[in-house]
Amino acid sequence: MPLLSVVLPVYKVQGYLRQCLDSMLEQAFTDFEIVAVDDCSPDNSGAILAEYAARDPRVRVVSLETNAGLGGARNAGLDRAVGDYVWFVDGDDWLAQGAIGAVAARLLETDADVLVMGFDRVFWDGRVTVPNAGARLATAPRTFTVTQWPRILKVLHVAWNKIVRRELLINLRFRFESGWYEDVSYTFPVLAAAGRITALGRTCVHYRQRRTGAITRTVGDRHFDIFTHWAHALELVEKYAERPEALRPLLFQRMMWHYVVVLRNPERIPPASYRGFFDRIGEDFRKYRPAEGYVLPSGADGMRLRLIERGYFHRFRALNWAIDAARSLKRVRRVPVRKAVALAKRVRQAAYRRYYRLQLRLPLDDRLALYAAYWYRGVTCNPAAISRKAAELAPDVRNVWVVGRARVGSVPPGTDYVIAGSLAYFRALARARWLINNVNWPNWVLKRAGSTHLMTHHGTPLKMMGLDQVDHPAAAKDQDFHAQMRRADRWDFSVSANAHTTVAWDRAYPCGYETLEVGYPRNDRLATAAPAEAAAVREKLGIAPSERVILYTPTHREWLPPGQQVLDVEAFAEELGPDSVLLVRAHYFYVAPGAETQSRRGRIVDVSAYPEVEDLYLAADVMITDYSSAMFDFAVLDRPLVIFAPDWAAYRELRGTYFDLMEQPPGAVATTFAGLVGLFADGGYATAEADDRRARFRERFCYLDDGRAAERVVRRVLLGEPAQ
Repeated sequence: MPLLSVVLPVYKVQGYLRQCLDSMLEQAFTDFEIVAVDDCSPDNSGAILAEYAARDPRVRVVSLETNAGLGGARNAGLDRAVGDYVWFVDGDDWLAQGAIGAVAARLLETDADVLVMGFDRVFWDGRVTVPNAGARLATAPRTFTVTQWPRILKVLHVAWNKIVRRELLINLRFRFESGWYEDVSYTFPVLAAAGRITALGRTCVHYRQRRTGAITRTVGDRHFDIFTHWAHALELVEKYAERPEALRPLLFQRMMWHYVVVLRNPERIPPASYRGFFDRIGEDFRKYRPAEGYVLPSGADGMRLRLIERGYFHRFRALNWAIDAARSLKRVRRVPVRKAVALAKRVRQAAYRRYYRLQLRLPLDDRLALYAAYWYRGVTCNPAAISRKAAELAPDVRNVWVVGRARVGSVPPGTDYVIAGSLAYFRALARARWLINNVNWPNWVLKRAGSTHLMTHHGTPLKMMGLDQVDHPAAAKDQDFHAQMRRADRWDFSVSANAHTTVAWDRAYPCGYETLEVGYPRNDRLATAAPAEAAAVREKLGIAPSERVILYTPTHREWLPPGQQVLDVEAFAEELGPDSVLLVRAHYFYVAPGAETQSRRGRIVDVSAYPEVEDLYLAADVMITDYSSAMFDFAVLDRPLVIFAPDWAAYRELRGTYFDLMEQPPGAVATTFAGLVGLFADGGYATAEADDRRARFRERFCYLDDGRAAERVVRRVLLGEPAQ
């Protein structure tokens, strides 16, 4: 039997679960098991657990038929654990490197019943704070009981910072209770019952401070559960402690502190329930205040408790307001005023914004759907596919596009549009019933009640996005992650191409939208294209039927000078021979407005400004890319793909990726110019091995691309049909 059983309850943590599991399974110490409990999670967490269990025998999965809640899931895991010790870890947190080895060494050295460890808090915007718990634990005796070192009661009362001897839990017949704050009725009774406690001051757990989804940031009346759990905790401490009278004043002080923290947090108690929560604190103050040994704290904390004891609700609120106001005044700093530049432009923008605000007062146009793509670069990508399908399925909806002034010439005939920055643009933004974009609308755009914002995105993610860029700031062009999340808060729907993308967006953009895991609308055409369509596109591009067409689509690299590429396309084209045509499509960041849609020089055709990339996919016999999301789209056609990755290590380190492309490529891989030339010289790009890689890639990423993604989006978003 293993030394340690890690019990891992899993519910709606698909965006964090891989990091959690990897942080344990990649540790040098291996004498442990993971009992992962799928608490009927409605997302992709179950599939992720199955994947890990299939490749590592230390992972055992328990699948519950109904949702049992955190306490019930922990109980199910505890019932199946076989290790000498049990560690309840949450699925959205992760362990520090070397943590399991460190706790194992401490347990074996001390033969403790309970080990309490240090942790840090990792916030969604990249901030990391180290509480004083680690420093406090570092001063603890080698082993102790709670009465010998009562300072242990001031360490955060959660299950995941403690490892407990399984035999102790069995002897106590311990069960986690239902409801929120169940860790209270676990922590204090277990500490009271332990005959030998030890402490480890080092950081072992990275405690994720999620932007959304955590109960500490959820407003609701379930926070009243705290009273039930504290009552049960005090009851059990009386039963288990050697000298309960010595602990009563300390636990009462901790309980009152906890109550006030919850009450004063506007992200927990609803305004309508504030008085009721205050009164419940007063009841418990009078009921549980120890007859001996308790002294009111000094300062503001003591003043609050006096007011609570006497039921002075309005005075309590006034005191808190005064304290908060005083603290705010200390933070005031003068901000230098920027020099007045481009005054005319600013005046015009101010006037237009005022017009926008006036338009917000008018009713929504229930027939208006406003579309945009790539910061107003044209009619393209997922929004274009959705607008075409909307014209078919929702003919009463008026589809209008926003395009930049310099891109007007690329707008297809018959398309209704407004020019970005015009009065018509501000009017449409203010009054559209639906706003559909593959990037975010400007920061100043308000989310109106009754409007629907659909984020389609513009690629299956290999590179890290959103909050996942916090750990890769060198490649994050926009490092204002708070602003990123405010923009994402406007989304009502987010389109996902596959389960991989759903998990990535869930972690990168932790907001309250509904995920539409339906495939990518822009790939509908690829999924249904006939050979005649591909032949027509080749003819349009001036390519002979006998010529081999190779499409090269490099991605953007933030750290390279503009225009610098990793492949010498002229030299490569020379190596291809006379019967090949190389279509080169630079990243859209490098395409100037008004550029020619195609220009040919020798075997190279520059199609960077070509309006429809799907045409290029259909024309190509094979595609070369590096890390572009184009690989996921082109794979729908089931044609050879080549990854040219001379700087993979640098890209992965600087940009961050969601999976190792070298281990899961969509086809043949070359890391040098000579290697790339060799693949096309000897046909290595189209071998059976390359085909097998592509098949596995398509199975993971393209299984939803059946030609009906846009229809599914239109039916759910514009027609309001139930999710399928």
